[in-house]
Amino acid sequence: MAGPLSHLRVLDLGRIMAAPWATQILADLGAEVIKIERPGAGDDTRGWGPPFLKDRDGNPTKDAGYFLSVNRGKRSVTLDITKPAGQAIAKRLAQDCDIVIENFKVGALKRYGLDAASMRAIKPSLIYCSVTGFGQDGPRAEQAAYDFMIQAMCGLMSLTGEAEGAPQKVGVPIVDLMTGMYAAVAVLAAVARRAETGEGETIDLAMLDVGTGILANQAMNYLVGGRVPHRAGNRHPNIQPQDVFPAKDGQIVLAVGNDGQFAKLCEAIDRPDWAKDARFMRNADRVRHNGDLTPLLATRFLDFTRAELTARLDAAGVPCGPINTVPDVFADPQVIHRGILSRRRHPAGEVPMVANPIRMAEAGTRSDGVPPLLGQDTDSVLDSIGIGAAERAALAAEGVI
Repeated sequence: MAGPLSHLRVLDLGRIMAAPWATQILADLGAEVIKIERPGAGDDTRGWGPPFLKDRDGNPTKDAGYFLSVNRGKRSVTLDITKPAGQAIAKRLAQDCDIVIENFKVGALKRYGLDAASMRAIKPSLIYCSVTGFGQDGPRAEQAAYDFMIQAMCGLMSLTGEAEGAPQKVGVPIVDLMTGMYAAVAVLAAVARRAETGEGETIDLAMLDVGTGILANQAMNYLVGGRVPHRAGNRHPNIQPQDVFPAKDGQIVLAVGNDGQFAKLCEAIDRPDWAKDARFMRNADRVRHNGDLTPLLATRFLDFTRAELTARLDAAGVPCGPINTVPDVFADPQVIHRGILSRRRHPAGEVPMVANPIRMAEAGTRSDGVPPLLGQDTDSVLDSIGIGAAERAALAAEGVI
C-alpha cells in the first residue's frame, strides 16, 4: 500500500540520528523522502561500523548497521550544498517539497541561503523543521550537541543506574529518537494546519527541551513533592512492587500496576496474607514500606524457577516477563507473530529490517522500504526537476553531485 502520507514530499537535510529518525517515520508512512548526502562520503553514519551490511557474496559493503537503522525507505541524492550550484538545486528541490527537515548547527544553513527564512520566502507554504541541541536561541544555541551529553544535561542520567553506582545513559540514543518522534508529530500537525489555513510553518525543536520534557513523572515528582529524584536501579519511584527479582535459575521483571494485581500476585505465590498486611494493602503503603516488601518477595521467589514463577503470574494476570537479550527478542513468538523483523530486497542483496511498529487497518505502512545506496537516486530525482543528463554530467564534473 502507498501509505497515508503518499501525497507528501520531504527534503531531508538531516544527518546522524534525530532528524533522520523523523524522516524515516514519514517514509514508513508513505511520504517520498529525498535524503541529501555529501558526494563521495554521505551521511557520517554510513561509516559508523562495524558491523557493515554484507553483499550477496558475503563481503562487507560501505553501509554500517547504524545507517541502516535510520534511513529506511528514502531516496539518496548526493549534493554539495556548500557550492552555489548545489544550493540552487536544493532550493529547486524544496520548491517541489512540502516539508524540509534539517539538523545543522544554528546559522550554518543561513550561509547557504537554505535556512527557514530563506526557503519559506521562496515557498511560504513550506513546513520547515530545524532540529538542534539547544534551540535557535538562548546562551547555548550555537553549541554542538550529541545524545550522550544531552542525556547527562537533561537529568536523565541522574535517574538511571543503581543507587550506589555511577550515572548511566540509556542503552539506545533515546533523546535523539524522541526528538525525531516529536519532529514527526510537529510536521504532521503543521501539515494538518496548512490544510485549513494554507500557511506553512517554521518549527524549532531542541534536544535539551525534549530530554527535559520526557522526564515526565520524575519531573513532576520533584516539582510537586520537592524531593530530588535519585537513581534507584530498576525500582519504580511511584508504583510497587516493580523491580527485577531473582528466581532459582535467573531473574524476572515484575510490574504490578495496582492493588488488584498485587492481591493476585500474593495469591499466586501462596502468600495471600501479604495483601491484607496494613503495610502493603495500598500502593502508597507499598511505596512507603518498599524496604520491607522487596526482601519478602525476593526470598519467596527463590522457591520457584523462572518458568514456574512466570507461569503462575501469567495465569493470575500479573504482568511479568523475562529479561531478554536482543537475540531473545527476535526469537520471541509474539515478536515473530507481529512481523517486527523482516528481510527485504536491497540493491546490495538482502537486508534485515526492524519494521515500523504502527499498525493501521486501512492505510498501512510501507513494507518494502530499504536504506538507499549513496547517491542511487541522484539522476532520477534531478531529472524530475528538469536537470537533464548533460547538465548532470557537468555538475558531476564540478563535484556538485
